[in-house]
Amino acid sequence: MEERIYTIPLRDVINKSVRTKRAPRAIKKIREFIKRHMKVEEVKIENSINEKIWERGIEKPPARIRVKVIKEENVAIVSLAE
Repeated sequence: MEERIYTIPLRDVINKSVRTKRAPRAIKKIREFIKRHMKVEEVKIENSINEKIWERGIEKPPARIRVKVIKEENVAIVSLAE
């Protein structure tokens, strides 16, 4: 079991996306980031992260987000870093 904390930049998603697709693309960006950095096949995102991204609606996700990732075998579980 491996545990890490990452700050994932989401500003490029905000700047390069249509306003009505920003939050879903931010979620996809988090998933890709974790796959790349933790070298896993499956990424499970906790509800707390989803709520944080969608807090201000579809058009205004946060510019960056701090997450805690726990890797077990080939699965990464992502939660908010406190």
